[in-house]
Amino acid sequence: MAREPLLSDIEVQRRLGALPGWHRQGDVLRRTFTFAGFPEAVEFVRTLVAPAEALGHHPDVDVRYNRVVVTLTTHDAGGITTLDLALAERIVG
Repeated sequence: MAREPLLSDIEVQRRLGALPGWHRQGDVLRRTFTFAGFPEAVEFVRTLVAPAEALGHHPDVDVRYNRVVVTLTTHDAGGITTLDLALAERIVG
């Protein structure tokens, strides 16, 4: 399977304009979601499974009580690719 090509800085910034709440931090895209409590935060994480499996691309997820930080990067490409942006588009909090 061919490795996903890295996107240019300009392309990442352009596409981020259509993704409210997401920001670039070096070679990753990141967004923090805040919920009423822990059960809601865990339920949100469960909703990430279907889109991640459909794309074959999985986020890094950090749960801290009512906050969930989702980080996207294409590890084998060493940065941000179309896979990261496609998954970010499908993640709704």
